[in-house]
Amino acid sequence: MSTHRQIFYHIIFGTKHRQPTIAESHCHELYNYIFGIIKKMNCHLYRINGTEDHLHIFSDLHPSLSLADYIKDIKVASSLWMKENGHFPTFTAWQDGYGAFTYSTKEKDTIIEYIKNQKEHHKKESFYDEYKRLLRENGIAFDEKYLL
Repeated sequence: MSTHRQIFYHIIFGTKHRQPTIAESHCHELYNYIFGIIKKMNCHLYRINGTEDHLHIFSDLHPSLSLADYIKDIKVASSLWMKENGHFPTFTAWQDGYGAFTYSTKEKDTIIEYIKNQKEHHKKESFYDEYKRLLRENGIAFDEKYLL
């Protein structure tokens, strides 16, 4: 019998110290590179987008992977690529942590649209405020001193 799954994750992580190091002129190259990483791990990318200081990824998770390893592999491979290709000269690293939120099939289109509109969204809400809101909406306790 085959393994079947439906594990949707909305993953968010930022650049180290939230530095604006993801140039809009080259962000689509980064998104395509991350798409390739995700595809190689037998996962499906539904949407990726972000701003100059953070990314949102909405994907499923293959049952053979742990969430921590999945995110680590994305961050390590994309970090190396960003440092080597020359289009992100001020990028130093991704932040250590991340946010990962699960969603149901019924919420899938809403999350895809939310991620699609990140650049517009962040004209009204900062990354810091967005992240705190998402933590609260998902019932996740946090200490603000670890969010900076």
